[in-house]
Amino acid sequence: MTLREIFGANVRHYRLAKDLKQHQLAEAIDKSDGTISKLERGEAAPSFDSIEQIAAALDVPEVVLFATTPMSVPTGERGKLLQRIHVQLAKLNNAELARAVKMLKALE
Repeated sequence: MTLREIFGANVRHYRLAKDLKQHQLAEAIDKSDGTISKLERGEAAPSFDSIEQIAAALDVPEVVLFATTPMSVPTGERGKLLQRIHVQLAKLNNAELARAVKMLKALE
């Protein structure tokens, strides 16, 4: 999992949590929709200024955009798997997340 992918997944997560569309975030930080899309997919790296603007638009501290999870992540294979899960979950909309929760509960 690259830092760009982690950053992108977090931007998407916090953007969706604020119920913003990509174009709305793009307008808020004076960037193109394509730029936001590339950032969220981990295909582009943001500048420091863009990081600050994105964090301000999403009303989150900059550091959370680089966090692998809200809690500490174990090291080793377990940590890598949890990071991959986090990135995948961040790509889902609310309905898809609800289904994912049901699927995870079924594994218990």
